[in-house]
Amino acid sequence: MCTAVTYKTKDHYFGRNLDYEFAYCQTVTVTPRNYPFLFRRMGEMRRHYAMIGMAFVQEGYPLYYDATNEKGLSAAGLNFPGNAVYKPEDPNRDNVAPFELIPWILGQCATAKEAYEKCARLNLLGEDFSAALPASPLHWMISDREQSFVLEPLKEGVRLYDNPVGVMTNNPTFDYHLTNLSNYMGLSPDDPENRFSKDLVLAPYSRGMGGLGLPGDLSSASRFIKAAFTRMNSLSGDSEEESVGQFFHILASVAQQRGCCKVKDGWEYTIYSSCCNTDRGIYYYTTYENSRITGVDMRRENLDASEPVSYPLVGKQQIYMQN
Repeated sequence: MCTAVTYKTKDHYFGRNLDYEFAYCQTVTVTPRNYPFLFRRMGEMRRHYAMIGMAFVQEGYPLYYDATNEKGLSAAGLNFPGNAVYKPEDPNRDNVAPFELIPWILGQCATAKEAYEKCARLNLLGEDFSAALPASPLHWMISDREQSFVLEPLKEGVRLYDNPVGVMTNNPTFDYHLTNLSNYMGLSPDDPENRFSKDLVLAPYSRGMGGLGLPGDLSSASRFIKAAFTRMNSLSGDSEEESVGQFFHILASVAQQRGCCKVKDGWEYTIYSSCCNTDRGIYYYTTYENSRITGVDMRRENLDASEPVSYPLVGKQQIYMQN
């Protein structure tokens, strides 16, 4: 499964953990303004906003897992099996295949408000990229520094939810996760007060007891609560190093270690974690094998070019020996 979050200090940050049992050959990919996106039903977008993100590039086409455009709008697709329902073509709506959604939105929208209006007209097609790459069941978090919302393709159609938490995980549907927060409203970073009984003298015997009941398992509902609590109580300085470092600490609070979540084809684990400074267009990442933070700066590329530029992930662990 996966977790996506936003975070704001002086700049705004957007990123995610990608949790799965195997990796494709994903790369950090910059798509410049003049790369022609050809959509299955919506024609060609010859010029668009440049974007950077993690993508599996196939036949020259960047299949983005998550990305941010040059205006600071970001989107991430997360696994949504059993709930995602894609539809036949609808002549009264914008018909977009799931693998096209991120470039469709980031290519033409500068803000989350614009994206929300576009998504309200959306029909997500049940169409594969290819026979070898069938459509994945997904839902999406779309955010800028002022607003975040979730898009879910359900049986009754596309549903949009405002996201005041700045967090998204997987099943169930997003409205459940928002309601489930009420079960944890008693959590606090402060020491708890005795509300058990006036007849008992009770006092904390350890630091951190205000967080008793905070989930620690790897289910999507528990990761939502843990990530929300961590993100909404996080403190850091506003330098780039402090902000990026804190962002990766938020993601680490819900990271999955290999061996703890068995699935049919092996073990689910956090393949990579990402953090994009959406104001500067710098995409940072770590991998399961390499915890050192690596960055790619979109604005160091020629954003008026016509071909994507991809950087393979630095996957081998890098250890600094101090003596």
